[in-house]
Amino acid sequence: MAPLSLSEPSGRFLSILDRERIAVGVARGESIREIARVIGRAPSTVMRELNRNRGKTPRYRPRWTTRPALRAPSYSPSTAQFRADKRMVRPKPSKLALDDRLRVEVERRLRLGCSPEQVSHRLRVDFPDDEGMRISHEAIYRSLFVQGRGELRNELTRHLRSGRTTRKPRARTQRQAAAASGKKIPGMVMISDRPAEVDDRAVPGHWEGDLIIGKDGLSQIGTLVERATRFVILLHLPHRRDAETVADQMITQMTLLPEHLRRSITWDQGSEMAAHERVTASLDLRDGVFFCDPHSPWQRGSNENTNGLLRQYFPKGTDLAGYTADYLDYVAAQLNARPRKTLNWATPAEA
Repeated sequence: MAPLSLSEPSGRFLSILDRERIAVGVARGESIREIARVIGRAPSTVMRELNRNRGKTPRYRPRWTTRPALRAPSYSPSTAQFRADKRMVRPKPSKLALDDRLRVEVERRLRLGCSPEQVSHRLRVDFPDDEGMRISHEAIYRSLFVQGRGELRNELTRHLRSGRTTRKPRARTQRQAAAASGKKIPGMVMISDRPAEVDDRAVPGHWEGDLIIGKDGLSQIGTLVERATRFVILLHLPHRRDAETVADQMITQMTLLPEHLRRSITWDQGSEMAAHERVTASLDLRDGVFFCDPHSPWQRGSNENTNGLLRQYFPKGTDLAGYTADYLDYVAAQLNARPRKTLNWATPAEA
């Protein structure tokens, strides 16, 4: 048997001295509250300690009950301390190491591109009555990144957003703003004139858009995100991003939407939206196209977040012209099938 710890390791845990005092109180037939007051702990702590270490005897009953109180032999402070020390041993095997069914399900969802947080919360949605299918996102990250654990395959790290094989602390990233050209798009309506209905995200049909740019600025993909549901549409623009080409693709894709889902589009002041009046007329946008202030990407927050997610499929520094329209539809379907925290872990498609 390992030697007993005579000093309290921290204020969170009972020490051997606390347990000796509990044993004395039990022997005297004192109430849970009296024992707790003596050792300066909550009554629930004392009750849990006695019930956890009572062995095969009945649960502890203080002197004010109709049945006689248990005496000292029913609670051994040395045995209780030994059990507590054993429980404190680290590292412990994780749930993923002990439960093959849970591990297989977590691996399947990671391969689909879900983040550990999405996996954790979605398991609660998909298995509401199965307590065995519960795991925190932090436990998933530890299984992926901590050396020597090996509950999850190392190759699964490439399915994470960052693609890293080691964990790095969160750092503030800086983004250089492009120099303003000084040219204004005719007929621009600024975001400050956008209806309040758009801001509260209560009504679907309001979209945010932008381009993600490929290697050497020679290729691009258009992105559209619906503000209320985070539903994604991708525009195939392999070789050109002039205003007419962007307008053609936008009209082709958004014409497939029901009329009530075509209310407005918010874009930055890029010249690719110079044909915004044609887009408004062709799609019969109820509120039209709005333009953000210069160097204000937070005014299209949903779109910026989605563009970050898309870099998992379209890494920076790659030639985006090589991706077909069918592949863009596949990627959009993948994102639209992912549970989102902001949607209370529903998917954009469900929303």
